[in-house]
Amino acid sequence: MTTQHTELAVIGGGSAGTAAALAAARLGVRTVLIEQYAHLGGTATLGGVHCWEMGAGCTGIPFDIYRRMKADHPQAIGIYSFGRHFGWQDGWYWPHRLDLVNFPGGELLIDPSRRYRDTLRRHPDAGGVTEAFARACWHGIPFLPEAMTATLVELLQETGNVEIRTGCTFTRVDATDGYVNAVQLRDGTTLTADAWIDGSGGHCCRAAGCAALAGRDPRSRFNEPSAPTEAAEEVNGVTLLYRISPSEAPRIELLPADIPAACWWREQFPPMSCVQYPNGDRNCNMLPTMDGREWRALGDAAAYRECRQRIRAHWHFLQTHFPEMRNYRLTWVAPMLGIREGHRIVCDKMLTEMDIVRGLPQQTDPDLIAIADHALDRHGEGSSCPELSAPYGIPYRCLIPRGWHNLLVVGRAAGFSSIAASSCRLTRTMMQLGQAAGTAVALAQRDHTDLPRVSPEALRAHLQAQHVQLAWPLTPDLEQYLAEA
Repeated sequence: MTTQHTELAVIGGGSAGTAAALAAARLGVRTVLIEQYAHLGGTATLGGVHCWEMGAGCTGIPFDIYRRMKADHPQAIGIYSFGRHFGWQDGWYWPHRLDLVNFPGGELLIDPSRRYRDTLRRHPDAGGVTEAFARACWHGIPFLPEAMTATLVELLQETGNVEIRTGCTFTRVDATDGYVNAVQLRDGTTLTADAWIDGSGGHCCRAAGCAALAGRDPRSRFNEPSAPTEAAEEVNGVTLLYRISPSEAPRIELLPADIPAACWWREQFPPMSCVQYPNGDRNCNMLPTMDGREWRALGDAAAYRECRQRIRAHWHFLQTHFPEMRNYRLTWVAPMLGIREGHRIVCDKMLTEMDIVRGLPQQTDPDLIAIADHALDRHGEGSSCPELSAPYGIPYRCLIPRGWHNLLVVGRAAGFSSIAASSCRLTRTMMQLGQAAGTAVALAQRDHTDLPRVSPEALRAHLQAQHVQLAWPLTPDLEQYLAEA
């Protein structure tokens, strides 16, 4: 048994945890990054979510990653624009007249004319989300996961301050009086640190004893107008994504004998988001593959097995009813589920529906460290996806577990209500939370203070110096900074 000490330990090497480690290490903090899987990136790589959706505020570390990938792996990353969409036809034919549907969902195609700046807006103008608005303003960034993983490792290693430990997880957390003292790793190492960042979906925080929430919050908890009267077990739906590649000979692939051809878990097969990779492959996202209640009841392993069955049936359905799909082959299935919502840690500030709907013009929080503008999007609940009229800010206090001094939480487990989490959860926003957390650790170390006492003014100033967007619209300096890519 060995003991190892570091200035910062980051538990979880997904998007948020990796960004936290990178931000801290760039500022000179000696960091150990612990990741249970063999590769970094989490949902954005192993989970198959190989696309950054459009959204405000993603100008810090996400832009650094984009520029590096564009320079080192130019054929592995691009920007999309909308192609066909079955919802923009003159008539809602799905699923009753599939012969009249122009595409089985939404098609997103690589558009070489677009630049990174074009991906930084979701919220519509006064006219709402029309086809014309979506085509003009909604652009995302698809990428090949192996290039993303390689880029994350390169950037971390360049700092000279990060030890990356993949295939490693913790078995126990030792904590007292609001301080994490040590974490026992599965390999027998006792890891101690001055500061901790949980990017593991809240697992580390919960093991330490932090209060946590799960499921839909009752209206009485945060007084949110859209919350149910009573608490509910539902969480946002999960997705198992798969990849298809062009084939020379068109055919319908054989469906295994033990998988029904008809949809057995709902009335009809759902449409999909279909994103083109730069190499011509496509990423297929059935929306969703499983609702959140069923996922929680089954657990990860059983839910993954069931979702594999469902995507095979879904792909067979697509090839049967849409002849163009016969020109592709199913070539890859994500090794982990794309999870949109799990436990949420109770933090000094819980972002709510009211904060999001008010938006930046009416927010008075002095510690906003990231902005976002994604819709309140609860997959699996019909068409409930209200768009926002302006970006909103996320306070630093949403990263501070209530009553804790040397611990921050980043990613989807941060201080959000269930409704707020449906908007905050996108990959680049999670990276911006990680960047803020890593920067806060560096400031706490510099000022010899606990993490809750980090100066909001100093933190915001450091983030702005790192080209993080904290206001809307973009400042002239940020416009110029982004203009090159």
